Amino acid sequence: MRALKQHKGIVAPMDRSNVDTDMIIPKQFLKSIKRTGFGPNLFDELRYLDEGKPDQDCSQRPINPDFVLNQDRYRNASVLLARRNFGCGSSREHAPWALEDFGFRVIIAPSFADIFYNNCFKNGLLPIVLDEEIVDRLFQEAEAEEGYQLAVDLEAKTVTTPSGESFSFEVDDFRRHCLLNGLDDIGVTLEDAEVIKAYETSRRETAPWLFGAGG
Repeated sequence: MRALKQHKGIVAPMDRSNVDTDMIIPKQFLKSIKRTGFGPNLFDELRYLDEGKPDQDCSQRPINPDFVLNQDRYRNASVLLARRNFGCGSSREHAPWALEDFGFRVIIAPSFADIFYNNCFKNGLLPIVLDEEIVDRLFQEAEAEEGYQLAVDLEAKTVTTPSGESFSFEVDDFRRHCLLNGLDDIGVTLEDAEVIKAYETSRRETAPWLFGAGG
């Protein structure tokens, strides 16, 4: 998993509440357990004017010019500005995979669905909760200024606007540690590899029957 300490990127404002995980990555594209390759189908039903098929070459499909991510000014966005209850619906982990594969590293919203919020941290995405009034202001600024960027500092837990104004956000210390160091569940476990190895050695000595004849 990629670590995230500081990030600065173009902001794409997605002005829609209750965006569910099926909207983020529709169910017909959940054909793989790999974490890559989902970006072309991110928000598929909103991005394209036709009905997408699995394994289809999306580069030849008609795009919806009105969808925010299809507008030239937002094509390289890596910070998604969203509305309340982002990521609701089913618990599919493919949703953060698709967002990360598209290029997003940070999502800012007034609220997130709990499972989606947790899945983001496990997959290298930083979901940030800010007050709705602040999010409203960021929407206005992002839509008014082409190339609008936000700077995010996970160590300091701040979001800073181009004018230098900073907003603090809260994040659980354990999740922050994992994302700062690029640790998923396996990575966290391996931090204690020596302790685990010592325990296994001790168990072989005190309870050898648990390890079979060759233990």
